[in-house]
Amino acid sequence: MQPTGLPFDDIRALIRDIPGPDEKSRAETQAREAQLIKPAGALGRLEEIVAHLAAWQHRSTPRISRPLVAIFAGSHGVSAKGVSAYPSEVNRAMLASFSNGHAAINQICKAHDLGLKVFDLAIEIPTVDFTEGAALEEAACAATIAFGMEAVANGTDLLCVGEMGIGNTTAAAAIYAALYGGPVAPWVGRGTGVDDAGHARKIAAVEAGLALHRNALKDPLEVLRRLGGREIAAMAGAILAARIERVPVILDGYVATAAAAVLHAIEPSSIAHCLAGHVAAEGAHAEVLKCLSLTPILDLGLRLGEGSGAALACAIVKTALACHTGMATFAEAGVPGKASVLHS
Repeated sequence: MQPTGLPFDDIRALIRDIPGPDEKSRAETQAREAQLIKPAGALGRLEEIVAHLAAWQHRSTPRISRPLVAIFAGSHGVSAKGVSAYPSEVNRAMLASFSNGHAAINQICKAHDLGLKVFDLAIEIPTVDFTEGAALEEAACAATIAFGMEAVANGTDLLCVGEMGIGNTTAAAAIYAALYGGPVAPWVGRGTGVDDAGHARKIAAVEAGLALHRNALKDPLEVLRRLGGREIAAMAGAILAARIERVPVILDGYVATAAAAVLHAIEPSSIAHCLAGHVAAEGAHAEVLKCLSLTPILDLGLRLGEGSGAALACAIVKTALACHTGMATFAEAGVPGKASVLHS
């Protein structure tokens, strides 16, 4: 895409210049894995996960000492169209629950020793209803992406990206429909549990948004600002910053993946450092993961959001790394390896 002189150009430049993986570290990690006291490949995908960490941390011995779950909270104007089973006032109540340690994500983080930060993205000020105008101005969207980039603090070595915001499954569905096309209905799920009438309103809202903005949806960043929201923009920024800072990412569910989908549409390799924490029981999340060539770590029927699936997957990732770093090699344990048996 040709430069326009507008605020999104800085974002495009960052994506164009992002660093790639460290294949030397990946190979060294795989070489150690092959010497651990187990049959080759016996830990299945756990072995792949450790190699992934090595490549994107640029470390032959990966580490997870400061994992962070980052929740981005935003408010959506389209919620006024009756697309959610809950009113927008729930946004503020949920932020209070996070602060008080009462939400599900608080318990998951406590159980698995994960850091947690919640970012309030002007929760009292909803975006413009995307059925009536662009959700965000370009400068505001670019600034929100930049804000999300600041969430990757020094020392974070694994980032779990999550969100909260009434109406944001509608925004995510609109993004997917714009990026991938086809009939709208398959992209639209039940979100917070809307009834048939509410589901029909969600579909109608997405269709109206696509129709209103149809002439501007070839640019993924325009898709983001016109149909998305502040939390989705901020998550895109966090994912991008993590790549620059050599921090692997675990994506949460349906809405968090929308941020990755925008980056992927700009440059497919831009999300190569990401793992899909789980496949959500919402909309067409499984289909989206196929579009992004991501295989989920977990499939638990979750549709909560707030980083819950990514945090649970983080426990698996930490376990994978613990096995890799804590297990002995055949030589260290004095156990005859396969080659020794064959030549004895």
